Amino acid sequence: MIYRYFLYICTLKINLNLIVMYAIVEIAGQQFKVSKDQKVYVHRLAAEEGSNVTFDKVFLVDNAGAITLGAPAITGASVGAKVLKHLQGDKVIVFKKKRRKGYKKKNGHRQALTQIVIEGITI
Repeated sequence: MIYRYFLYICTLKINLNLIVMYAIVEIAGQQFKVSKDQKVYVHRLAAEEGSNVTFDKVFLVDNAGAITLGAPAITGASVGAKVLKHLQGDKVIVFKKKRRKGYKKKNGHRQALTQIVIEGITI
């Protein structure tokens, strides 16, 4: 009896996860799968902190199993987001070396990022 109840709870959780509305949208040249209230790190946007931005290149929207697919983008669909903060990513070290020649070169790079929160998906 307990095993059946456990299976019921597991399938209920799986079914609840399928109800979430999500979209595949292009932000700053990259494609992201986003849903409402999700925080996303994207390449630096030219918007101030606290401002609202809208992304119109929406390629796919899944609303509780009803999939809308664009060719290539869905006309009239948009994703609204709010800019939380601008920051830099982790440092990536690039090290070049040639053996027995004394040649060493070390460079570092920190990508400029923007943290946004998705406020809504409209079709």
